[in-house]
Amino acid sequence: MGTLRRLWASAGFRLAFQYAVLVAITMMAALAIVYLQTVGVLHQRIARQVGVTVQQLVARFDGEGAAGVVQAIDAALADGRQSDEEMYLLAAPDGRRLAGNLDALPEGMGDSDGQRRALRRGEPVTGYLAQRRLADGHVLVVGHDLRDQETLESLVVSASAAAGVVALLLLVGGVFVFRQELDRAVGAVRHTATRIADGDLRERVVVEAQDDEFARLGQDINAMLDRIESLMAGVRHVSDTIAHNLRTPLTRVLLGLRAAQAEGVPPSEREQAVATAIAELEALGLVFEKLLQIAEAEAGARRRDFAPVALHTIVDDVLELYDAVAEAQGATLQREAADEEVVVPGDRDLLAGVVANLVDNALKYGGTGCTVTAGAHWDDGRAVLTVRDDGPGVPPAERERIGTRFVRLRPELPGQGLGLASVHAVVALHGGQVHYADAAPGLQVRIELPRHG
Repeated sequence: MGTLRRLWASAGFRLAFQYAVLVAITMMAALAIVYLQTVGVLHQRIARQVGVTVQQLVARFDGEGAAGVVQAIDAALADGRQSDEEMYLLAAPDGRRLAGNLDALPEGMGDSDGQRRALRRGEPVTGYLAQRRLADGHVLVVGHDLRDQETLESLVVSASAAAGVVALLLLVGGVFVFRQELDRAVGAVRHTATRIADGDLRERVVVEAQDDEFARLGQDINAMLDRIESLMAGVRHVSDTIAHNLRTPLTRVLLGLRAAQAEGVPPSEREQAVATAIAELEALGLVFEKLLQIAEAEAGARRRDFAPVALHTIVDDVLELYDAVAEAQGATLQREAADEEVVVPGDRDLLAGVVANLVDNALKYGGTGCTVTAGAHWDDGRAVLTVRDDGPGVPPAERERIGTRFVRLRPELPGQGLGLASVHAVVALHGGQVHYADAAPGLQVRIELPRHG
């Protein structure tokens, strides 16, 4: 019993067993059709033939008496057509055989039709017999030998046994073949999973050339592992950067508060130290809030709240919001000319945050008197959001670093280096891409979003 449970636990055994059962059922169905089309049809033909012969001989008896029936039976047995298959008997009222090739009346038959055993020339035979009691006590028996039908039935039984043997062989062979194939295909996945569990996140499933289900499964697993490795690398980077970048402001806050606790410190300096510490801690709180927003976007937690969002309206609202900021630094905000509505599935608040981050960065790095242009349009079936400035721009070698957490190309300007990292996370959540290009002068940010989610 334990062995059977272990076998049934094998997917290869179950597949082979189900395949063998399916083949056996198919063979049995085919044999049933053959049986009905041969044995069944033959049995019906024999029954009709015997019934017609009985009617003819009964009519002959009614017209010519027993002598006419005897003459007809003798003629039928002497014509050489199916004489070895035909069975006849005409018995007198006292039971004497008057004509035919049967030795005696079948026992317990009465006036009925059906398969019976009888003696023919001293040998027992099986036939389809019809027995009729005639008007003056004579008994007529007409039948047909069923040896051909028994031979066909024997062939069907033999074929059924052969089908069972084939199904058993398929089960045994299928278990071996299926298990080998499954072990080969699944073994690669298990090996990769074991290496991943041991900490080697670079391990990948070896995908074979044929494009079958296991190859596609391997590709999906590799894509998942790539994503996991990317997220883990991001987590390590964030952890390392937090430990490095937050240590200095925390140390500065701690030293400032300790200095304020010293004896003889004037109240004004103490208040100034507390105010500075509060500002530093608020800035750190803002950093953690942005990190949480990035993590939430990368995890895809807000994808379920997606709804149709009008990008062109978001651009108008953000430009209106930053109009006072631009005026204060002598900058100009422009709306890119567009006559079409750009609506995509997404989270309106997150996409508005993307546009606000891009406009804020363009104003910050474009400098005093710069011009910032933003807009949204369709391009080859994808929604495109662009924000560009005419400031100093970003050297090509530095563009790959844009969007990395805590990376600030100009440290002298205020910020935490998380704005564009947030942009990348939100765009990825929406299934889009971020591209940076030279605006000659300045920098152009191009975001492409799919029309459908």
